[in-house]
Amino acid sequence: MPALALVDTPVETFSGDCSGVFIPTSPNSAASVDWSPSVETFSGDCSGVFIPTSPNSAASVDWSPSLSASLYRIDRWGAPYFTANSSGNISVRPHGSNTMPHQDIDLMKVVKKATDPKSTGGLALQLPLIVRFPDVLKNRLESLQSAFDFAIQTQGYDSHYQGVYPVKCNQDRFIIEDIVEFGSSFRFGLEAGSKPEILLAMSCLCKGNPDAFLVCNGFKDAEYVSLALLGRKLELNTVIVLEQEEELELVIDLSKKMNVRPVIGLRAKLRTKHSGHFGSTSGEKGKFGLTTIQIVRVVRKLRQVGMLDCLQLLHFHIGSQIPSTALLSDGVSEAAQLYCELIRLGARMEVIDIGGGLGIDYDGSKSGESDLSVAYSLEEYAAAVVASIRFVCDQKSVKHPVICSESGRAIVSHHSVLIFEAVSTGQQHETPSDHQFLLEGYSEEARGDYENLYGAAMRGDRESCLLYVDQMKQRCVDGFKEGSLSIEQLAGVDGLCEWVIKAIGASDPVLTYNVNLSVFTSIPDFWGIDQLFPIVPIHRLDQRPVARGILSDLTCDSDGKINKFIGGESSLPLHELDNNGCSGGRYYLGMFLGGAYEEALGGVHNLFGGPSVVRVLQSDGPHGFAVTRAVMGQSSADVLRAMQHEPELMFQTLKHRAEELSSVHKAGGDKGNDKLAASCLARSFNNMPYLSMETSTNALTAAISNLAVYYRDEAAVGGGGKDGKWSCFGGLRET
Repeated sequence: MPALALVDTPVETFSGDCSGVFIPTSPNSAASVDWSPSVETFSGDCSGVFIPTSPNSAASVDWSPSLSASLYRIDRWGAPYFTANSSGNISVRPHGSNTMPHQDIDLMKVVKKATDPKSTGGLALQLPLIVRFPDVLKNRLESLQSAFDFAIQTQGYDSHYQGVYPVKCNQDRFIIEDIVEFGSSFRFGLEAGSKPEILLAMSCLCKGNPDAFLVCNGFKDAEYVSLALLGRKLELNTVIVLEQEEELELVIDLSKKMNVRPVIGLRAKLRTKHSGHFGSTSGEKGKFGLTTIQIVRVVRKLRQVGMLDCLQLLHFHIGSQIPSTALLSDGVSEAAQLYCELIRLGARMEVIDIGGGLGIDYDGSKSGESDLSVAYSLEEYAAAVVASIRFVCDQKSVKHPVICSESGRAIVSHHSVLIFEAVSTGQQHETPSDHQFLLEGYSEEARGDYENLYGAAMRGDRESCLLYVDQMKQRCVDGFKEGSLSIEQLAGVDGLCEWVIKAIGASDPVLTYNVNLSVFTSIPDFWGIDQLFPIVPIHRLDQRPVARGILSDLTCDSDGKINKFIGGESSLPLHELDNNGCSGGRYYLGMFLGGAYEEALGGVHNLFGGPSVVRVLQSDGPHGFAVTRAVMGQSSADVLRAMQHEPELMFQTLKHRAEELSSVHKAGGDKGNDKLAASCLARSFNNMPYLSMETSTNALTAAISNLAVYYRDEAAVGGGGKDGKWSCFGGLRET
């Protein structure tokens, strides 16, 4: 309980080095006054009790970016790509552990470049914003390949690793094209699970390594199988993986009709599975794959039609986020036994596809006990896979197969950062200073509660204070319901009670930070499956965060909030919002490790569309980076079209209505209002649905011209010190 300071009347001035609440003792005295360190003196004509709530010295405790890095676990979940720099901002290390000090990219500088107006050299993009770092993506690919190469070399394995990226993790065109380009030298391929995915994979792999796999998973009909067979005609290395036994007849019939010799794989339902959320698709009752009985029947059927030599790949999937190498080794060993048995039965097996499951450490705990972390490194994962396959194959005197994996989450999660802004705060216990509490008009019982409350405050009796606060509030609420108290009187009681609760330290210290974001659009896995991602302020890390908060989004939905955070926390350490802080008072947060699944799964709840996107490469220029592509997020017109509305017709309807009404009022001097209405409507259709933090007319008008895609020639990025000339296409206007 904080110390109580008795203030006698008359008091000319009271000053202190702490924050607190002054409670008047006389019934007719002025309203209670909320004291803060920003107030140098307090003056009044009353007696009362001053209850300090927090010493001012607490705010002056030394703080540093390294303390913030520890507080937010940045060096654990973020290594080797994210760190807190000496300026108190998040830095991106685009080449991982190989990044030189001068190559770090300050994330705040990227945000400034993206959001500043064009007149000052910015791109005038609106938040929320996804920042992609292709250099990080390339490093993830190369690190995965290097891990397997090292394990193969050190263990004397007689084949090679050749991975594929499952495009379902993020189907963005430029991500797919980057992966094909970056992985071309080591035959890195793609995996598809639907007809649109196989179309994009075929198109992208035309520019890739001809030996790269195109693994065709998922449920299949005749059209899907025909596309996969067409891929072989186009000299793509497509492999049709049987998920269901019935698919075999389609493959046999269509391959004969198209005169194509297919390469066939089959997905096995292993007995090995893990118990976490992501293990539900594995095991005997998993959604996909063939049982041992079905596998034997497939082999017999292929032998009967003379196509057993086409069976060349065994695929399995234990589940995403495999927590430990022990479980991994168990599943891979079981699959290796199946692989050897298929060879014994006469199949010309060449590849074992271990599926996905390579996890990432979302919370920095390096634990194998939750879905948020894994207890191994890339190198340990690769070593376990290689050792398990080699051991079984050596026992059976079987040639070592090519090892394929479908590691999507581990490849794309780190390279994408979601930036959004906290626009305001609210709290459960409000402490207004403009409602006076006067005992006139209150019942005798309420007056008695006030006197008891004052007595408890004088004694420092916290429990009694809470009891009398509850009694007083309930009595006055009853009076309000009966009509004997006015709303002003009820507000006065509420204000007094909340002041006391705050003063004695019983109030909920957690604030609600309202963020310019839709959880359902940008972080759907949090809402859908309680997936947690690291969320951190991207600046002010050299300042001590003095508040704790939860995040509430813009949607009109009570589920649109983030109230669970890594580390088992129900709130997040945050800084206070003000108009004098960094970046003119704007407060930016980043969600990290969200590059997989979130964009594809996001919906348009409340018609909030996708965020803006920038693509950032490390360069040797003065800023250390170059934005090579910038796309404004979905406009209101875009999300309306997604729900079958026609924005052009809507605009014309509303514009016509404005013109009709304007003609009626022209005699009253309202000339030109129709043009103003048309301009306002056009701007609203073309702008993003999110809050615009720029309020000037010029800023709003300029936003109309930003509805385009901006791109640069990346060949000029590496050596230039200037951003160079931008090109633009795709502008849309409804005026």
